[in-house]
Amino acid sequence: MGDFVAFIAAGNILLEYVIGNAAVARSWTSYFATLCNKNPDDFRIIVHNMNPDYGHLDPIAIGALVAITALAVYSTKGSSIFNYIATMFHMAVIIFIVIAGLIKAKPENFNDFTPFGLHGMVSSSAVLFFAYIGFDAVSTMAEETKNPGRDIPIGLVGSMTITTAIYCLLGATLCLMQNYKELDTDAPFSVAFSAVGMDWAKYIVSLGALKGMTTVLLVSAVGQARYLTHIARTHMMPPWFALVDERTGTPMNATISMLIATAIVAFFTNLSILSSLLSISTLFIFSLVALALLVRRYYSSGVTTKRNQVNLIVCILLIIGSSIGISAYWANSSEHKWIGYTIFVPLWFLGTGALWLFVPMAKKPKLWGVPLVPWLPSLSIAINIFLLGTIDKKSYIRFTIWTGFLLVYYVLLGLHASYDTAKEFDQSIHSHGSDQKVAKQWNKMEQGAVEQDSSFAPVSN
Repeated sequence: MGDFVAFIAAGNILLEYVIGNAAVARSWTSYFATLCNKNPDDFRIIVHNMNPDYGHLDPIAIGALVAITALAVYSTKGSSIFNYIATMFHMAVIIFIVIAGLIKAKPENFNDFTPFGLHGMVSSSAVLFFAYIGFDAVSTMAEETKNPGRDIPIGLVGSMTITTAIYCLLGATLCLMQNYKELDTDAPFSVAFSAVGMDWAKYIVSLGALKGMTTVLLVSAVGQARYLTHIARTHMMPPWFALVDERTGTPMNATISMLIATAIVAFFTNLSILSSLLSISTLFIFSLVALALLVRRYYSSGVTTKRNQVNLIVCILLIIGSSIGISAYWANSSEHKWIGYTIFVPLWFLGTGALWLFVPMAKKPKLWGVPLVPWLPSLSIAINIFLLGTIDKKSYIRFTIWTGFLLVYYVLLGLHASYDTAKEFDQSIHSHGSDQKVAKQWNKMEQGAVEQDSSFAPVSN
């Protein structure tokens, strides 16, 4: 989709990781305080003349980030061993929470199961994406995986399936233990066990939560550094970030730089602000990924005809436009009448169906690929855009400021790097024959149809 879109996506992925790690680090402080029989704010420095959203300073969060990043810098293998051990302990704690929690379950807590109706469910679903970041970090480990073509998809799909099931089970257990109106926003499980007369259990829960958040921070520290490293290799960011330390074998510069950015955000910013901003960034990235999948399957330079290219663009515009229409109608229609949906939903089906029937696929995966294309990625775009329409205005202002910063950086620095990289690639192509011939050969290589010839080695990225 081009360097510009790639850069905006990359910038928001980095934002997603910085905000996500900052939010988890602040939650780490909350559960650590519970473990010490303290209130979360007892370990924070409260500056009363500052905005409450930014005035609860959290030095404990910074300490946790520094310690975990040190492990990530030291060794990828050491981080993996720590994760293996910690995950076994964490699973034991999860089993304990479910069994002990269901023993104290009160079915009446599920009465009035949807107190805020369908609108409340949709609004909370947007924020719930806060719990579903980090899975993409598996893909950043491709260089350190023996068989990435098989192992990366298994890791992504398998981990998300297992975690989704566990998340739903824990959520149901929590709401059965304590009425949703009484849940503590900082350390819900620990406080819930205290509320049902199992005060001793909160120590086990807090310890398990701390362990879980520690591994989350560790995996994210590794993943976000790899993202920055890959971006720097394209020269979109200074190549200094792409340097790998010879002794540890890890991208130390990228890891420490991301730590500093995360620590600054974690020190100042309230969890509620972080979660909403993170949801926008995550949903935006998910939409771009689904869109990129459609472009990748249905467009190939030198293969796709001009007519099919135009048809693809029209279908994508119909899909995106109808999705925005559905989202806007939901957000602005207080009574949620069906008139708007009878217009925009058929347009979505028209765009997706036309893409399916009239535009031939230019590329097909040889080893593993997303099924039900174009319906599944098109549905993903619609759902993500729909949820984006439920997030508050202030979060969008913050997101706009960050995107504006990315645009300024791209115009002043990234665009020149993109031009230099494109010229280098163009020179490589011309040195190996005609543009169209090389483009077709490159597309075949991408699909795994042919082995790369030593005489054909265009610059990557």
